[in-house]
Amino acid sequence: MGGQRTIWMDGRPHPPEGAPHTWLGFSTGEWVGPTLVVTTTHLKNTWLRRNGVPRSDKAYVVQYFTRLGNLLNIVDHIYDPVYLTEPLVRSSDYILDPTGRMGTFVCETVEEAPRDLGVVPHYLPGENPGLEEFSDTFDIPMELMQDGADMMYPEYLDRLDALRSEQAE
Repeated sequence: MGGQRTIWMDGRPHPPEGAPHTWLGFSTGEWVGPTLVVTTTHLKNTWLRRNGVPRSDKAYVVQYFTRLGNLLNIVDHIYDPVYLTEPLVRSSDYILDPTGRMGTFVCETVEEAPRDLGVVPHYLPGENPGLEEFSDTFDIPMELMQDGADMMYPEYLDRLDALRSEQAE
């Protein structure tokens, strides 16, 4: 889902809720001291794949970009009133390499699903057949995948076992 994202710095408002949603969304930014704060809305629904939590089309992301010398720190706060009961926070650090060297890796381009040029597949909310991919792969009932922050507590395993038992009957 690469591409070039525009971050509007001119104070313009975000589009209305019904405006088209894209993979990169609509981003506005402002400087708060030494930190660039970027708010992105109008994102297509997909997965926050690292932990299997889905992201709805109502999600928005607030990113904080701070450079300290040769270190760039990026903190993402992901808000989603549909799937998250509290923000998901992730951070990444990058060290400046003035030479622009990257490690080598083998990359092969493969067309996995032929589509007409310019076609971006998307589904209406709740109709994406891939939304249950993570729960199916790891045998976690979809109902539990939508329980938000409660999933991080050890007691939650009891709820998982109970729901699996119900489904097995």
